[in-house]
Amino acid sequence: MAKLSPFQGVLYDPAEGGNVRDVVAPPYDVIEAESQQALYARHPHNVIRLELGMEYPDDGPHENRYTRAARHLQDWMKSGALKRDSQPAIYPYTIEYRPPSREPSTGPRVLKSFFSVMQLEDFGAGRVLPHENTRVMAKTDRLNLLEACRANFSPIFSLFSDPGGHIFMPIEKVIGSQPPRIEFEDDDGFRQRLWAITDPEVIQDLTTAVTSKPLFIADGHHRYETALAYRNRRREQAGRSSALGEQPWEGVLMLCASLEDPGLTVLPTHRVLTTPLPPISEIRQRLRDRFAIEEFPFEPGEEQVVRARFLRALCEQGRSAQTFGLALRDLASYLLLVPSRGAHTADGMSPCARLDVSVLHGDILTRLSTSDRTEPNMLYTKDDDEALDLVRRGTAEAAFLLNPTKVSEVNAVAAAGLRMPHKSTYFFPKPLTGLVVRVMEEDYHESENSRR
Repeated sequence: MAKLSPFQGVLYDPAEGGNVRDVVAPPYDVIEAESQQALYARHPHNVIRLELGMEYPDDGPHENRYTRAARHLQDWMKSGALKRDSQPAIYPYTIEYRPPSREPSTGPRVLKSFFSVMQLEDFGAGRVLPHENTRVMAKTDRLNLLEACRANFSPIFSLFSDPGGHIFMPIEKVIGSQPPRIEFEDDDGFRQRLWAITDPEVIQDLTTAVTSKPLFIADGHHRYETALAYRNRRREQAGRSSALGEQPWEGVLMLCASLEDPGLTVLPTHRVLTTPLPPISEIRQRLRDRFAIEEFPFEPGEEQVVRARFLRALCEQGRSAQTFGLALRDLASYLLLVPSRGAHTADGMSPCARLDVSVLHGDILTRLSTSDRTEPNMLYTKDDDEALDLVRRGTAEAAFLLNPTKVSEVNAVAAAGLRMPHKSTYFFPKPLTGLVVRVMEEDYHESENSRR
């Protein structure tokens, strides 16, 4: 069973820590160097100093971004910039936003979720389901930070099935009758709201309802595996004298939402190639038994109009068949790859092999490779225009545009115990870092004493 529990969150105090809008940050894995610098400059208490600190040339084992993060956390809690709540709570969190979309009629959406602590479960038990592969370097970085600070700054974003919306009913009643504890509009114009529920009966109803549900990780695979590694280290250190499940390192900060929530958006992650593909004539030849190619040519001054028509076609045809967009450097035409008549179907294939991203990597790119490499060098972006602009400006050689992976497909892959290729999904919107932090109290005091 997925065991959730309330916790005493650590939140910024506006009187000491600054306006919450100025101290939160996007998730660390979407922050580039320029954004990191801007967040540093934005406010001296910005959570970037904890979550993704700067590196300096003279850093070493005893002075580095991890030790600085631990020192900042200690100082901010002592000064009152960060304060721990007096009572354990579940923290409902909503984001009202407009999703980036190829369909201009798309209106605003509201993602509904809540923060809690989940008792860590090993993969394979069927209660926590991953769906993407992870990379060693990222896990090492997160483990170093967790060892130094003994705190969760960013949550694991997980999803559970709740077709009737019954699990969120107790939350809806509470947040409908009280003002949010935090409310502001972020840099993207999204309305961010956070509440705290301390009523034991409401918390019990909520956590009990989720207990029977498997959770699958939408975002935060590296952080989850890091939390497991940290838990295992602490178990070894504690030995048999420690009761499992009762220690702070047995849990992790979790943000939970419903699979069926209409406010949940999955964006595609496009592939932008920095190595050349064969000429269009050869591309047609190599893919002819699998895909037909429709062209969207454009004259100077007409590119934007044709681009919009091309993106609409990619979206519309992608609803019923695996369809890919392709842009080539120096070709004044956008290409739509649609399944050829008689092409083999996905019947009998695994849920992972049926995904658009798997077909792109396992079938299309292998056929188009121009070297001994199985795949060309590539960049990733979720933005249609950014992918196409990189090609049009000559910065990239080609771009493959995908349709988003369906939530039901992600669920099927996870339920089958499989993993998707890297950069298969981009769940949107991303929860902000710094709204509520989980500091492992016993671990924190032990770590603080060791630094004195």
